[in-house]
Amino acid sequence: MKVYKHKHGFSLVELLVVLALVGLLIALLLPAIQAARESARQTQCRNNLKQIGLAYENHVSAYGRFPSNGWGHLWIGDPDRGTDAAQPGGWIYNILPYLELTHLRELGQSAPDDQKRVALAGLTQISLPVMRCPTRPGTGMSPAEPSWIPRNATWRDHLAKNDYAANGGDFFIQASVWEGPLTLEDGDSDWYPWADGNKLTGVCFQRSEIRPAAVLDGLSHTYLVGEKYVCRNHYETSGDEGYNESMYHGSSFDITRWVLDPPQRDDRDIDYFRFGSAHPGGCHFVFCDGSVRLISYETDREVHRRQGHRNDGQTIADGH
Repeated sequence: MKVYKHKHGFSLVELLVVLALVGLLIALLLPAIQAARESARQTQCRNNLKQIGLAYENHVSAYGRFPSNGWGHLWIGDPDRGTDAAQPGGWIYNILPYLELTHLRELGQSAPDDQKRVALAGLTQISLPVMRCPTRPGTGMSPAEPSWIPRNATWRDHLAKNDYAANGGDFFIQASVWEGPLTLEDGDSDWYPWADGNKLTGVCFQRSEIRPAAVLDGLSHTYLVGEKYVCRNHYETSGDEGYNESMYHGSSFDITRWVLDPPQRDDRDIDYFRFGSAHPGGCHFVFCDGSVRLISYETDREVHRRQGHRNDGQTIADGH
């Protein structure tokens, strides 16, 4: 008598059920995994701003004031011109030594003009992880605006960019003054028509020399540096005017933002005045006392404005 052996295996229905269960588990776990990754990215972003705040603090300890923000977007920082209003480079350039990056701050130092221009051009292509939010896609290097050629450096078609901007306050001066003088000699002269800095209300702006004592609303109530809004269609292009130059130049939309409107999550619109980020819930700021806080996109417009004005006498209580 023949004995038949039965072959065991999955039927098509059983296989489909298993696949459906696996798909369901993945669908349930994926949001949790993404949330955990974003939480880690936000932690790194806060740490970046904490380092920036400490660099500002060390600059204050050395000079008694916050970093100056340079001359304008057509000027790269100059290693032979100190850190005050005579320095054409902005706040990022001025805090490099306090980020343990003195070697970058000294590129081109004491070199002949033609060699210095090449050295500073090289600097504009050096990306810094501390100036990059890990949530925002991109490499930190993207195309430059071809019509804006630096006055003291050779032009490069790709530049290192930054995701953080200094607090320029709640008053904006027409951007036409931001190109700055044609020459260093013009900038040093008494007749050059610089914008009236007495009208500006932030802590870091064109040729600023703000001391902590001038932050009358309190260091813990005033923004220092925050994440900046960027059009998400232009992470890898030069199409956003606030994201198309290097981080080492002077005062501009790329390294300064204002509190005219509440922060906003990156979207398809271009808005180079506003703070914001790629995070889902809000953007981070380091305050003048060194504390780092997440500011919601739903924050009240007036509350946000007050925290950007250093001395309007209208402070915001903790927790608001």
